[in-house]
Amino acid sequence: MVYREMTEEESGDLARRILLEDNHLLILNKRVGEIVQGDKTGDEPLCETLKAFIAQRDGKPGRVFMGVPHRLDRPVSGIAVFAKTSKCLERLNAMFRDGDVHKTYWALTCARPEPGEGELRHWLSRNEKQNKSYAFPDDGRRHPADARLARLRYRVLRDTDRYHLVEVELLTGRHHQIRCQLSAIGCPIKGDLKYGAPRSNPDGGISLHARRISFVHPVRKEEVAVEAPVDWVQLK
Repeated sequence: MVYREMTEEESGDLARRILLEDNHLLILNKRVGEIVQGDKTGDEPLCETLKAFIAQRDGKPGRVFMGVPHRLDRPVSGIAVFAKTSKCLERLNAMFRDGDVHKTYWALTCARPEPGEGELRHWLSRNEKQNKSYAFPDDGRRHPADARLARLRYRVLRDTDRYHLVEVELLTGRHHQIRCQLSAIGCPIKGDLKYGAPRSNPDGGISLHARRISFVHPVRKEEVAVEAPVDWVQLK
């Protein structure tokens, strides 16, 4: 297998963004606009970029394995987990599915959630054609048959003149869950036009960042806890 040759600048940038790596997995601080897995755009996904990076860095003449156990949307930044072996991928897939991976996000919202901390419960229905989810209150009223219960905990960390830094702990993993649920309570994420933000961000992304992740290593059985730095001008 022949992978593309990476420039020194590109390789160095990628190396600086690796938050954790061993023989089994790799955790990267993803930028807005990057995709973790191939899609209809044809843009090179991070899983392929990382294959080329490892092949070049480690001088691997053969095929490099890089599995994707979970997705992080193109407009979102932060922690993206990759598996370097098929055994690790299989176990990580099960861990993400069973809720054994704990994820915390930071979001800048256009309005302040009230109260300042709490739990949100909605039923989310996904529209595949629109690539969008719709939230229905968990209050006993009817909701679409395909809707799935979504739960998250949040707390406001800081207020700025125009935005509010909210920490979110996911309790379930649904399509666009954080974006949809925060929008449902009148607090869309900065830059998220799809879910009600008044204007876009200059980089085309949204102010949602996968901040922390923790889990038991699928092979070594040791506790793993990783935090991804974020550089939002609005927080300064």
